[in-house]
Amino acid sequence: MLTEKITDLETKEANDAMRVLVVSDTHRDEYALRRAILSQPRAEVVIHLGDGEEEAILMKESFPDKMFVLVRGNCDWNSMLPVKEEITLMQKRLFCTHGYTYRVKMGLWDAKAAARDAKADILLYGHTHVAQTDYEDGLYIMNPGSLHGSQGTYGIIDITSAGIVTNILKLH
Repeated sequence: MLTEKITDLETKEANDAMRVLVVSDTHRDEYALRRAILSQPRAEVVIHLGDGEEEAILMKESFPDKMFVLVRGNCDWNSMLPVKEEITLMQKRLFCTHGYTYRVKMGLWDAKAAARDAKADILLYGHTHVAQTDYEDGLYIMNPGSLHGSQGTYGIIDITSAGIVTNILKLH
């Protein structure tokens, strides 16, 4: 069934629109993650960029109608999740990683190079807890920040026939 869901989202017609919820660094804050998902009912895909595997798996079970993409963070001890995932949604390629293996706290050069090697349209990373959205030479770049705590943030990506729009939102 998951394979069918992925195939459906890869080939979704270009005149359709898709919303993707991007979160990271929830650090066991299941409540914040649930609130973010509930605040974005149009989001068909939830991407968790690490440091919150336990609550991400709980949400995956709680929201079976949504596709979940999960990667391992440096605080996801004994995790069997991959350190990166490359997915295609509506003919757009997303490179998803927590970022610690690409040393994102030292700069984005390695992560951007890996995303470009993968021919990605969008680079998604976490780890720094600093929300960012940018566009550089054909590559959209987003760090949703940390969802944990009173200043929690998350990201939204809207993929439409007109293009890609990225936004950072504060969890209320």
